Amino acid sequence: MNEAQTEPVVVGIDGSGTARRAVRWAAGEAARRRTRLRIVYGDVFAAPAIPGLRKAQAPPEVVRADVEKSLAEAAEAARRESPELAVETASLPGTPSSVLIEESRRAGLVVVGDRGLGGFTGLLAGSVAVAVAAHGHGPTAVVRARNGHEQEAAHGPVVVGLDGSRNDERLLVQGFEAATGYEAPLHVVHAWNLVGVDVRRMRVGLAADEIQAGEERLLSELLSGWGERYPDVEVHHHVTRGSAAAELLRHAEQARLVVVGARGRGGFTGMLLGSTSQALIHHAPCPILIVRAANG
Repeated sequence: MNEAQTEPVVVGIDGSGTARRAVRWAAGEAARRRTRLRIVYGDVFAAPAIPGLRKAQAPPEVVRADVEKSLAEAAEAARRESPELAVETASLPGTPSSVLIEESRRAGLVVVGDRGLGGFTGLLAGSVAVAVAAHGHGPTAVVRARNGHEQEAAHGPVVVGLDGSRNDERLLVQGFEAATGYEAPLHVVHAWNLVGVDVRRMRVGLAADEIQAGEERLLSELLSGWGERYPDVEVHHHVTRGSAAAELLRHAEQARLVVVGARGRGGFTGMLLGSTSQALIHHAPCPILIVRAANG
């Protein structure tokens, strides 16, 4: 697997330290995927008109120089991370979220940091990460590494969370591809609780241990055949009763990447982003890859 891709990895920057860390991670990911890296700056001050936006106090030429400097520094950091990587940069008019959502139409992956500098220069923050993950046209990675976590999880597993929804196959593709590229084990996590379908099971007299056994069978069925497609990936199963967010956050402590859906089986239609993926964006120490359903 892990064949060369033509769609670029796109990373959004805003000049913050978090964005620079996202650039370094995106550069490694683009190299792993054997594709190019596109570094994008969403310039709100270059947009024709955004309601409520005050114009920059600095002269336009100073603002433009700062933007170009940020892009040049980001490109240099990317090349240091992956010297052979093809890197391109672009400053585009609009808010960071609108620019990145549009870029996602032609990207294999969009990467953002989880927060920025504050004010307008900090628009690449949690709100932008959530907006791109919820409305983008492909997978979104949110880079939220704590200090030192990169070293701690350098040899950690890829973790993928499944819930028995129709999006599970997409999650498994992303998880297995990442595990193959990193030469890392894949930990498949499935958490169940006494809501929805599980309440109906309890009404017919199934005990918790019987439900647990049934959920383990479900996970085994979901993984049937994947070992033949990815024979070099070591797979571990984890089925637990409880909160999916809590269980995935526990596994994230030692992980190098966590893969989740944008909205789970119990999500409400129209929700911007599911509670599990939002919890991971705000609290996980490692990068999060959020995969939307085909029509989601």
